[in-house]
Amino acid sequence: MTHSPATQQYREKQAGDLRPGDFVFPPGDGPAQEIVSIDVENDDYGVAALLLVTMGDGGTVRIAVGSSVPVGDGVSVGADAGVGADGIDDDADAAAVPAAVTPDSSTPAEASADAAAGPAVVVPPRPETPPTYTGPSAEELALIPEPDGTPEAVVRSAAANHKGKNSVQVLAERLAKGINTKSGSCLRDLSNLAFDLCIVLRDPDNALAVADLLNVLPFDGNLDRWASIERALALSSFICREAGQSERAAVYEKLLRAPESQEEDPFKARVNARVRQRSLNEPNLYDKEIFRAIDNGNHEAERDWRFLRLEALLFLRAHGGSKTISEDELARRIDSELESVRA
Repeated sequence: MTHSPATQQYREKQAGDLRPGDFVFPPGDGPAQEIVSIDVENDDYGVAALLLVTMGDGGTVRIAVGSSVPVGDGVSVGADAGVGADGIDDDADAAAVPAAVTPDSSTPAEASADAAAGPAVVVPPRPETPPTYTGPSAEELALIPEPDGTPEAVVRSAAANHKGKNSVQVLAERLAKGINTKSGSCLRDLSNLAFDLCIVLRDPDNALAVADLLNVLPFDGNLDRWASIERALALSSFICREAGQSERAAVYEKLLRAPESQEEDPFKARVNARVRQRSLNEPNLYDKEIFRAIDNGNHEAERDWRFLRLEALLFLRAHGGSKTISEDELARRIDSELESVRA
């Protein structure tokens, strides 16, 4: 930008640090304009990417979040305007000159030195504050019963009611050799067993007993391992809601949101919340894959994709729903997919 220091007093400021009331020099050689409002445009991942800055004269400037822009204090400085040796208008109100005066600056000279020290600290535009996550209390966790015996015994007991069901027996036999909760494949087998028992074999009681082996495991930051626990929690919430155990279902739903409390940086937490909400509002329900399987007459593939759609719908319901899918519509879709995968 071509703003001459001889005629305009300015400094650089990071775009994400701009606020209404600041004066920014638009492209060209015009005077600084006061910012009236700032709108934030996000990229496809919900992260702030572009600022749409509206000026006092009605003009609009687009600024990338990471850019530095020339800002001033709205005062034009010229040869006949009484410029002092420090480059500041001696006739201007000293308090109005440095727009970025620090709290420790006590004199105009100190404030001018601070302003000349360099660009402002990067503070990107902040998304709206996400709701505070609150985990279940000890009393609520007590609603989840202790397993009846060892984890292996729970698995053997659940499978004993379904002799001849090959998929369940294979999983149970593998798990009965020893359950290692640090193993991602072991957690996946437990999650698959719980789903087979509930969805395919219509045995929610044993499914919940198996799922509870996963439900009590804490989130350790490993998203691959957490995916299996998350599936079990969503299934458990569904089972309890269907059985009228709303208080116990609420415990599973709180546990499901455990990762949302892990980010300590407030800005990152807000960005993550917006990305998460977008995924809830625009969930992948595998429409293309299901229609392709139907067109090809591949019923096995269609059932597999519908199973994944059912998992996504159960997660939506356990997570509190979506802004784009009503609760009634969500329940209707879950019933429809259950009927399809059980057919």
